[in-house]
Amino acid sequence: MDYVIKIRGIRRDFPLGQEVVKVLMGIDLDIERGEYVALMGPSGSGKSTLMNILGCLDTPTAGTYELNGKDVSNMTDDELAEIRNTEIGFVFQTFNLLPRTTALENVALPMIYAGASKSQRKLRAEEVLSDVGLADRMDHKPNQLSGGQRQRVAVGRALVNKPSIILADEPTGNLDSKTSDEIMNLFDEIHRNGNTVIIVTHEEDIAAHAHRIIRLRDGMVESDTRIK
Repeated sequence: MDYVIKIRGIRRDFPLGQEVVKVLMGIDLDIERGEYVALMGPSGSGKSTLMNILGCLDTPTAGTYELNGKDVSNMTDDELAEIRNTEIGFVFQTFNLLPRTTALENVALPMIYAGASKSQRKLRAEEVLSDVGLADRMDHKPNQLSGGQRQRVAVGRALVNKPSIILADEPTGNLDSKTSDEIMNLFDEIHRNGNTVIIVTHEEDIAAHAHRIIRLRDGMVESDTRIK
C-alpha cells in the first residue's frame, strides 16, 4: 500500500493549571495516496486537534506521524514550516486571504516561500486559477469577490505547490447551500485529478462527498467507514 499518512499511538495532552487535559488518546490511522476522507466528530471529540497535527500546525505529546514517508512527529518548527508549505495545501472556513493583494498574488504566495522565481509563480498561479474557474478574476482583490470566489482562490492557493494532501477545515462553513455545492464539486474534481483530500466537517451532506468517513469521539476513533 502507498500511504501518504501513517500515524501510530498519537496522543495529545494540554496542561491546564495543575491538571492535564487528554484530548487525543492514542490514535492509529493510515490514509492511502489519492483517498478522499471526511473527518467528523462532535465538539470536543478531538477532530480539530487531530487536524492540527495532520497539518503539522501542532506536534503530538506521544506517538509517531509519517507524512509521505517522512517522520514529522519530532521535527523542529522550521522543518515543520517547510513541510507545511510543500506537502500540505490548507483550505480554511474563513478563507485567510491577504485583503490588499489580488487573487493571483494570494495564490502565488506559497511559491515565494518555496523559492520559485517570479515568472514561475505567475505562470503556475494563472494555471491554478484557471483550473478553479477564476481565469477572469485574477486581478481582483478579495473584497471584489463573492464568498464562493474567495474560497476558490483559497483552494487555488492550496494547490499551487502540488502538495501531498489537501486539508480543508469546514470549507463550506461560511457559504450558502448553493455555493457550498459548487465548492464541494470542486473538491470532487480535485480528488478525481489524483489529489489526497481530507475534509474536516460536522455536516453529513458535506462528508457524503468523501469515500471514507472517520468519526472521532472522546479523543479516539469511534468508526472508520468506506462509503464508496
